[in-house]
Order: sequence, then C-alpha cells, then structure tokens
Amino acid sequence: MGRICSTAVAVPSYRLDRETYKKYCMMVFSTPPQQRAARRIIDNTRIDARYLVHPPERILQPRPLAEKSADYAATARQLGEHVCRRALDRAHVAADAVDLFVTTSCTGVMIPSVDAYLLEQMRLRRDCVRLPITELGCAAGAAALARAREHVLAYPTHTALVLSVELPSLTFQKEDLSMTNLVAASIFGDGAAACVVRGPEAPGGAPRSGPVLVDSMCHLYPESQYLMGFELKDGGFHIVLDRDVPHALKGRVRPLVEQLCARNGVTVDDLAFCALHPGGRRILEDLDADLGLSGLTEPSWNVLRDYGNLSSATVLFVLDEVLRRQAPPAGSYGLLAAFGPGFSAELSLMRWQ
Repeated sequence: MGRICSTAVAVPSYRLDRETYKKYCMMVFSTPPQQRAARRIIDNTRIDARYLVHPPERILQPRPLAEKSADYAATARQLGEHVCRRALDRAHVAADAVDLFVTTSCTGVMIPSVDAYLLEQMRLRRDCVRLPITELGCAAGAAALARAREHVLAYPTHTALVLSVELPSLTFQKEDLSMTNLVAASIFGDGAAACVVRGPEAPGGAPRSGPVLVDSMCHLYPESQYLMGFELKDGGFHIVLDRDVPHALKGRVRPLVEQLCARNGVTVDDLAFCALHPGGRRILEDLDADLGLSGLTEPSWNVLRDYGNLSSATVLFVLDEVLRRQAPPAGSYGLLAAFGPGFSAELSLMRWQ
C-alpha cells in the first residue's frame, strides 16, 4: 500500500470574488438576456471565490498564444516548486529521496514537461523516474495517485512525488460568447497541489496517522467522448463542455464504488471519509445522493466554495483539507474519486492508519 505522507496546496495571488466576477462578465456578455443568464449561472455555482494568474483586466485583453504559453510555463514552474518543497518538508523527505515524479496538467503544454525543469530547480536525482500526465483532465490528480501507489507497491522502499498545476484562466477565450464558455469561466480557478506517497519500507518510518492507498480502479464510460475536453485551435484552448455533463454521473458512480469496496471486503456504508472531486454543484449533489455520503463531502463543498474547480488539482486540494481535519478512527476506510474527459472515472480506496 502507498502511504500518503503529506500534501501541500498553493494558489496565485489574485483573488476573484463572485460579485467582482459578475462585474467583469457584464463587460463580455453585454446583451440583457446574456447578462441575466450570466447572473443566474454564477449564483448557482456556489463558488464564492477563485484565484487567477492575472487580474481580469489582463485576462480579458487579446493576447497571442505564445504569450499565454510563456505565462503558463513560468507560473507552472513557480507554483510547482513551491508546493513540492512544502509537501516534501511536511513529509520530512529530502528532494534527492524522490524515486518517481508524477506531474499532471491539462491547461497548458510544456515540452520538456514541467518536471524536467523542477528536477533541476529542486535538485532531484538524475535517475528519478518522470511521468507527465497531460490529457486526463480533471481525473488526472486521482490517476496520478493511483500510479504512485502502483510504483511503491512494486518498489516498497521508494518515494513518489505527485504534482498538479492547473491554470485554466489562461485558456479563456474572450471572443467566445457561448454559454459553454461562460459556464467554464464561472467555475474554473488556478492552483497547484502536491502529495508525497511512500512505500511500506521507505526509510524514515511511517507517519503517526494518515491514509494509505489500498486499491484503485479506472472506468471509461461508453460513447461519452463528446462530453468534455479541449479543442486546440489557432487562439489556444477552447473548452468543450456539453450540457449533459451535470447529469452524466447520476446513478453511474455507485456501482463502481461498490465494486471497488467489494473486492477489498468492505461496503459503501463502511466509508468514513472521502475526497471527491467537486466538478460542479450539480455533480457534487448527485454524488451525495448516489453514494449516501452527504455528511462526508464537506471538504469537497468547501474547496468548491473557496477555490472553484481547479481541474486535476482539485481532488488534491480536497485531500489536503481531509488531512487537516480531525482524523477518523484508525482502520476506517475512505474514498478518493475524480472524473474527467473520456468520460472517465478514477477511484481509490483508502484506509486510515
């Protein structure tokens, strides 16, 4: 099993609250019907604030893709190094002890990937295995933890470092006046998160208390590729977000969770904590109803309220909040889950020890 030893999160400096966002929306969506729709959508998100790389004035300015890409690369390296160092410090793990470095992002492209730069900046070992995951969208944070778990199962003395950096504000398309673009601009925020996962025989001993990754599974829903993603066009990333997305998971997650629990000798009713990706208000409400975990999803609701949807980093933000709350009893089981383009689900069963 992979021991989750620490997490760390960070956001850019510009905070955009709901009322300020409405003001800027009125500048872009200028007709009365558009403005009424915008106010309704924004109020229904249950998001109070998000964080952005730049103030809205700059984001709303037409800028070439090359400039946006340069902003993405610079911010990814800065935020990425910050959260990785914090996560390693909290786990009392030296940078040169990292054996696997998994990075996730879907809101920008870097080749070489950000891990190559951070390996240099942080003085990770030259033989550290690097695994960049770029196209799983919001599900990638959960997938990265699953890959980290598999690695430390194969190499019990190893340590894995997981990093997610997402900057969706840099993908905003001012000329796109569709409701799809409005919804995306109303829910996504910028941020980065890191997590340290260690094998059962990693030097330094186990933390006093915390979750271990027991098992994981992924599932691709049939004929669902149209639901969400990005299209890369001349002006950069253009969001794909079908109107069916809020309903896509209704009644379709519990069978997967039951399967994951059953093969580990537990039931959904045994779950005592969870870190669910809050893709949006409707999705989280449906997950609450479907899984019967309403009392356990407060960390997900809090992250949605305070940060919005941070794509692949969101589930790590939720996990960070779970770790900072009062610990459940030792031996308790928990669920970590995220959903993304494909349309796909990434699930992990955890146990608190």
